[in-house]
Amino acid sequence: MVHPLSFLSKALAWSWGVGGVLLLCGRAVWALVPKVIQAFEHSLTPLQIGAALGWMGFMAYFEGYRGFQKAFAPRVVARTQYLARNPTALELLLAPMFAMGLIRATKKRLLVSWWLLIGVTFLVLMVRLLPQPWRGLIDAGVVLGLSWGCLAIVAWCVATWRGIENPISRDLPPDTVSSDP
Repeated sequence: MVHPLSFLSKALAWSWGVGGVLLLCGRAVWALVPKVIQAFEHSLTPLQIGAALGWMGFMAYFEGYRGFQKAFAPRVVARTQYLARNPTALELLLAPMFAMGLIRATKKRLLVSWWLLIGVTFLVLMVRLLPQPWRGLIDAGVVLGLSWGCLAIVAWCVATWRGIENPISRDLPPDTVSSDP
């Protein structure tokens, strides 16, 4: 028989770990879509249309495919799977941060994750200063990349629950003891 607290901690790890990351990304998409719509309400020049299409292609490949689908999404799911099997109260409370590699990770993962967070925050603040339609055109690429990322996270969850092996490293510290099989 499965212990009720064990089931609860697993459910909390998955729902808050993955769910928190999806909420964070989804909230960004929700906030950016009105700016994208405003941009496309302008009479765009051929340069602006070309820039938007090029930027969206760039973001689809580099943020969506390479960043999210190939690295971030499988790592979020792998780290959440670890947390579900090896829960601690503090890490369950901070499950989205754990899943994103912002806590209890290798030194390299901590550096990369925190610098990415700082860098993205800086870029968000800079893009906010741009006038329309340029801000919305840039946001269109971001919305595309983040949406791709959300779908990739969900796809990796489904694959993991179906027993498909996740090949990415969890980037846990070397002294981590795991109860994984």
